[in-house]
Amino acid sequence: MRALVYEKFQGPLSIQQVADPAPKNHGVIVKVTATGLCRSDWHGWMGHDSGIELPHIPGHELAGIIEEVGKDVRNFKAGDRVTVPFVCGCGTCSECDSGNHQVCDYQTQPGFTHWGSFAEYVALEHADINLVKIPEKIKDETAAILGCRFITSFRAVVHQGKVTAGQYVAVHGCGGVGLSAIMIARAMGAHVIAVDIDEETLNLSRSLGATQTINASKAGHVADHIKSITNGGAHVSIDALGSQVTCFNSIANLRKRGKHIQIGLMTGDHQHPKVPMDMVLANELEVIGSHGMQAHRYPQMLDMIKKGSLQPEKLIERTISLDEAASALPIMNKFENKGVLVINSFQ
Repeated sequence: MRALVYEKFQGPLSIQQVADPAPKNHGVIVKVTATGLCRSDWHGWMGHDSGIELPHIPGHELAGIIEEVGKDVRNFKAGDRVTVPFVCGCGTCSECDSGNHQVCDYQTQPGFTHWGSFAEYVALEHADINLVKIPEKIKDETAAILGCRFITSFRAVVHQGKVTAGQYVAVHGCGGVGLSAIMIARAMGAHVIAVDIDEETLNLSRSLGATQTINASKAGHVADHIKSITNGGAHVSIDALGSQVTCFNSIANLRKRGKHIQIGLMTGDHQHPKVPMDMVLANELEVIGSHGMQAHRYPQMLDMIKKGSLQPEKLIERTISLDEAASALPIMNKFENKGVLVINSFQ
């Protein structure tokens, strides 16, 4: 099969012919029809994920058609259109037993723990608990971008943040995951404040539901500004970037008993940020992580997409080929794209 491969971290990416994958007894092989480029793929290429073995094929947001099924798979068959969350559970550990596959003790992640979806085919494990059938109304390109950024934001806003109508939600960093959070929070009836340093990105955030925007490069003290316009602070605040500054601001801009949700990956020098713990204590703030979403929690999100209250396809800036991804992936840290790029051509 054709695949995008790198043989060393921060090294060249090239299109290569590699062996087709074979399914495990509990797994499937999916013919990839669409796959999103995510900044997590860039983190992997940079070497920020110590679990990646080289040579490697990135890609973890995907949609496709089942090509081959392992002998123990019961709920899926060849020809099914499917997607998958980027964290695949084992189904048997204590976390999976409690329904929390997104923090499985033995999780697999396409594009990280094994070869991913920047290829014609991808192997997925424990299919019966991890795969999600794609409804007819949802296109492959839309389904592909659900598997990381969108589901993480959905769980952060709906399940972790428990956002309700009328609340103020601040979103710090308006890349793919931040824009997803804005759309979802607005769909839940919240007043959404988008924070970024790029005016074009802030314009896009308004088109997706942000009711107010703040350019952090011009606003001075962001937390004070948000507290002023919300009459006390955000009820829920999301760091969708993953930096020391955005994490601090997201906690500092909360009202009493507010919730900070950390979505953006904290890597390198940002792994251990300064936290205003005095405010956390005095104001009974909650600091919560959000790491993907279980396959069995997809139905609510898919229903909202089918009804049109969520329109993740609006996040797609453009589609590209597998060959074009070789040059697009290494520059994702430059944030030149205002929306999401999706690979939908593999030849």
